[in-house]
Amino acid sequence: MDVVSIGETMVLFTPKIQGRMRYARSFLSRIGGAETNTLIGLAKLGYQTGWISRVGMDEFGSFILSTVRGEGVDTRHVTRDQEAPTGIFFKEKINEKNVCIYYYRKHSATSCLTPYHIDEDYIGSAKYLYITGITPALSDSCRESIFYAIELAKKHDVKVAFDPNVRRKLWSNEKEARRTLLEIAKLADIVMPGISEGTFLFGTEDCEAMAEGFHEHGAKTVVIKCGEKGAYYSTPCEKGFVESYKVEQVIDPVGAGDGFAAGVLSGLLDGLTLKESVQRGCAIGAIVTTVDGDIEGLPDREMLEAFISPTEIEDVSR
Repeated sequence: MDVVSIGETMVLFTPKIQGRMRYARSFLSRIGGAETNTLIGLAKLGYQTGWISRVGMDEFGSFILSTVRGEGVDTRHVTRDQEAPTGIFFKEKINEKNVCIYYYRKHSATSCLTPYHIDEDYIGSAKYLYITGITPALSDSCRESIFYAIELAKKHDVKVAFDPNVRRKLWSNEKEARRTLLEIAKLADIVMPGISEGTFLFGTEDCEAMAEGFHEHGAKTVVIKCGEKGAYYSTPCEKGFVESYKVEQVIDPVGAGDGFAAGVLSGLLDGLTLKESVQRGCAIGAIVTTVDGDIEGLPDREMLEAFISPTEIEDVSR
């Protein structure tokens, strides 16, 4: 494996019309999950990726497994729960800049994940363990599982990449959320927060101060997503800012950060410099925003190269 990740993927329902969901009468169904978004993004670029999770023994679980597997991600370490259901969520698009997410994931199959479900050899086979701050917020056993996976990664010299991905609705105690996320950041080789996550953890919107805060807590490499502005990166040896790629129209911003993570990790796997890897992350994040859905806009290598180095082509390929 190039990258292995642990986390929950749910079935996503999106109204066919924009506006308040109370007026929606029909919905599109897709899958959505931060970890699988990134794994699928990497798989589309040709990397070997694997997912550790649990889904219900229900049709939603079957839908998720067939979709993730069909996108090229290894699902052998996803187990099915006979009692707990697969989680679902709804995305309410009031307009392009106002999106609300509603989760129905309490007591879901993934929340029953325990260290017992984490295979040491599978973690040890990877180059990167990719985790987010969502999974440890799901339950105490999920939190134990994440720290156990990190312990295994360290044991086998597997690098740990961490996106704090703060979900306030999942944490009952914000103080506990900060403590847990900073403890994971301390153990990570690379941390990739957004501005909002950095502000939540350190109380500042200044990228340099934010990065310094992560460094002081033990993080070696910090890459901060600054949305449409670009991204800031920092290590003990270098720091800099990469401007974003401009797109004509943002259709759906959800999932852009997961695409960004796929871009950064793919660049590092390819042996690019940190700056070049962040540039690739910005490119993929921008591409994702131009398509409706979490995974539908993730590019393959040909599409990525065409976006980074555009040439004059016809509007319609015939």
